[in-house]
Amino acid sequence: MKPAIGDPAPLFAAPVAGDGYAEDATVSLADLRGERVVLVFYPKDDTPGCTKQACALRDSWDGVKSQAKIFGVSVDPVKKHRKFIAKYELPYPLISDEDQSIVSAYGVWVEKSMYGKTFMGTERTTFLIGADGRIETVLEKVSPEKHLELLQQALGC
Repeated sequence: MKPAIGDPAPLFAAPVAGDGYAEDATVSLADLRGERVVLVFYPKDDTPGCTKQACALRDSWDGVKSQAKIFGVSVDPVKKHRKFIAKYELPYPLISDEDQSIVSAYGVWVEKSMYGKTFMGTERTTFLIGADGRIETVLEKVSPEKHLELLQQALGC
């Protein structure tokens, strides 16, 4: 079940790549308490929609970076994240959730269908978590084209 506005954000610790994090670094939501945090859940590195969404955030980075700590989250491995970050010069870190524990805790590991086949995958959803550790905003099933505008509104940019 997806956490709702006002609910405590599910805690996690997971591998992270980019934004100056060391090779084997992890990030913990508990360690970020006291800061606003944005978790941008997306299906897969280096796919058309996810690349469009990532690059829009990159291109508007100066306007959003001071509003919250922003992380992309997918089930891709750290090695793939590093390639995605380097290829598109992404200025924000990406969290690797290979065991699907974070996507499951946030209720975004869902059944999807494409070309008549069903499979499990990540629903494109963004959570804004307040400094108090509670969910402030949930942007559900947002399109890559609309994501940045909705995120900027949620952040008050």
